[in-house]
Amino acid sequence: MSMHRPSSPSGTGGAGSGNSGMGGGAMRGGPMAGAFGAPPAKSKDFRGSLKRLLSELGAERKILALVLTLITTSVTISAFGPKILGRATNYIFYGYLGRKLPEGVTKAQAVASLNARGESRLAQMLNKSGVIPGRGIDFTAIERIVLLAAALYLLSSLFMWMQAYLMAGVTQRTVYRLRRLAEEKIGRLPLSYFDTQSRGDILSRVTNDIDNISNSLQQGLSQILNSLLTVVSVLAMMVWISPELALISLIAIPLSMFASIRIAKSSQKQFIAQWSWTGKLNGHVEEMHTGHALVKVFGRRKQALADFNELNENLYQSSFIAQFMSGIIQPTTQLISNLIYVGISVLGGYRVATGTMSLGEVQAFIQYSRSFGMPLAQIAGLMNTVQSGIASAERLFEFLDATEQLPESAQPMSMGRSLGAITFQDVCFSYLPEQPLIENLNLEVRPGQTIAIVGPTGAGKTTLVNLLMRFYEIDSGKILIDGIDIRDLTRDDLRRQFGMVLQDTWLFSGTMRENIAFGSPDPTHEKVAQAAVAANIDHFLKSLPAGYDSLLTDDNSTVSNGERQLLTIARAFMADPAILILDEATSSVDTRTEVLVQSAMAKLRQGRTSFVIAHRLSTIQDADLILVMDKGAIVEQGSHHDLMSRKGFYFTLYTSQFAGASDKS
Repeated sequence: MSMHRPSSPSGTGGAGSGNSGMGGGAMRGGPMAGAFGAPPAKSKDFRGSLKRLLSELGAERKILALVLTLITTSVTISAFGPKILGRATNYIFYGYLGRKLPEGVTKAQAVASLNARGESRLAQMLNKSGVIPGRGIDFTAIERIVLLAAALYLLSSLFMWMQAYLMAGVTQRTVYRLRRLAEEKIGRLPLSYFDTQSRGDILSRVTNDIDNISNSLQQGLSQILNSLLTVVSVLAMMVWISPELALISLIAIPLSMFASIRIAKSSQKQFIAQWSWTGKLNGHVEEMHTGHALVKVFGRRKQALADFNELNENLYQSSFIAQFMSGIIQPTTQLISNLIYVGISVLGGYRVATGTMSLGEVQAFIQYSRSFGMPLAQIAGLMNTVQSGIASAERLFEFLDATEQLPESAQPMSMGRSLGAITFQDVCFSYLPEQPLIENLNLEVRPGQTIAIVGPTGAGKTTLVNLLMRFYEIDSGKILIDGIDIRDLTRDDLRRQFGMVLQDTWLFSGTMRENIAFGSPDPTHEKVAQAAVAANIDHFLKSLPAGYDSLLTDDNSTVSNGERQLLTIARAFMADPAILILDEATSSVDTRTEVLVQSAMAKLRQGRTSFVIAHRLSTIQDADLILVMDKGAIVEQGSHHDLMSRKGFYFTLYTSQFAGASDKS
């Protein structure tokens, strides 16, 4: 099945249908979307993603060098522990045997006596040991050895605690930078990117995936370094004690690596699938939550639940297989380690019996063999964490590598408050090269004029405004503000000239005062109150229990549609822009509130150049200039009286609206 995605924007594109493109909102499958795409079969570039993720640690080189030093020191110190404790075992064993032998007899005499009784193997072991006949266990020497071992282990742990503290800082600073890069990337992406991506999937990449990277770095990096260094140090100690037994232990390495790699390859594609399905599920849940009321109204709850169950099942299956496959790595390597351990125990016991090794050396070697297998098992056990982290890193890097909007001018011009003179010169634009939308558009707008843009859905009304604000880049021609090409201005400088009141109001969780003051450089209470008065919302705010400090909830349920619209108009008053964009701001309010909104917008337009995108033509009769668009071209322009007298396209639109109203009545 394939993920439901909108087709590439065309004439209808992002734009003709209202304000879908105005604020960066995405065109996504809504409540009717029921097909979802399969995840990638395997990682596109596992090694490349791992290398790039490690390169993100470059800023922490000095701290990582210190971490490596601490881990190396800690592992080296702790590696001597079993060897030292083996000496304590020898003291106990030799003391026990010495107590069994009669005092005053030399070791040579005891060996000769054993040989005479035919116990040659025991005699050989006694001859090569440090047994002193008649002398018992030297507890003073054992105490010194135990205290030395305890001190070494304590010092080793101290170094490991220090590296853990430093590594936590390295990980969190790296993830902090990745979050910042992701947030900055969002600001550099063109609107077309959000038109073709699920909002939930984008959120998953910059939240869930980054959190997963954090967990992988925190759990995996230092532990893998620790395990690798432990393998090296333990192997060195094993070779020191017995090269022959060390050779047997080395068999575990290729066997464990072979098993781990084979299983890891099978589980890697499932981790890619797991995080891909996670993003798709987040996108579906976000869309269904946003459109919850519509889902119920249109009776699509069962379909939405079925789609959720399908996505949830796919996520369950991929997660189950990924976790199971990666989970059997450690038991497999542990089995190999146990088999090697059995071999070492048998051979070590034989060598103790023949006197070629001491009991303490065998004990130390067995401890080393267990310590040798443990880091290999830990590395194998961390493979699922590493693979999951790399899968998330790959998704994040895909987002960070997405094609950005055109760079700013190398030497941008600066602009104070604009006069509001706007010129379109031979402007051409298309969403797709093979489907031209706007061709050779020419338009002159004088300062302070109110320009109404009308036309059928998909005519390119909002596209025109998107081009003006550089949400999309024109293919050719020029757009000038006060005679300055908008491409010679920074996007921030350009957009500071604009204020927007959209059909879909956007308010955030916070106080009424904060929402009105949003975007204003000087949000004093007096100015907020003046803006509220101008927007006809002051009386309503004062009637609330907390007044201007009343809180807006996440779903804005404390205010009506009309009140939300008036709040956005007050916000535009606060910003005091030179140019206004009004996109069908009265379409979702009742008749009484529409009068208030129209009055507020009329005051807001005074002294400002205004672009009014309208579907209800009765609201723009007093506009200075009406642009009638169809299929991306301006087919008519003039005042309402002029256009009606021509009896052309505008006349047809206008009369059809009122004819429809008459028919309904």
